[in-house]
Amino acid sequence: MLTRLREIEQSVHFTFDGASMRAERGDMLATALLAAGVHQVRHSVVSGAPRAPYCLMGVCFECLVTVDGVQNRQACLIEVDDGMTVLSQNGASSLPPHSGPDEGA
Repeated sequence: MLTRLREIEQSVHFTFDGASMRAERGDMLATALLAAGVHQVRHSVVSGAPRAPYCLMGVCFECLVTVDGVQNRQACLIEVDDGMTVLSQNGASSLPPHSGPDEGA
């Protein structure tokens, strides 16, 4: 588990799956979640296995969450903001139906 080296001085509040969370202004969302004790943020599309932030630099995509209604956001690349609503993801988001020039071909 990730622990903070110092106390939060400038706190922001957000929710994760309905639970109220607190973070330091300027924290990245993934590290704020880890510091708050969150052990998983999504489930694998293939196996359904739980996933959590891993690389913390935008390479692995293990930290995908829904932020303020926008799916598939990388939590490690988003700065936590006061009032942010974050939801875990279960598998892949649904894709809109395909419509294009080859439709019906």
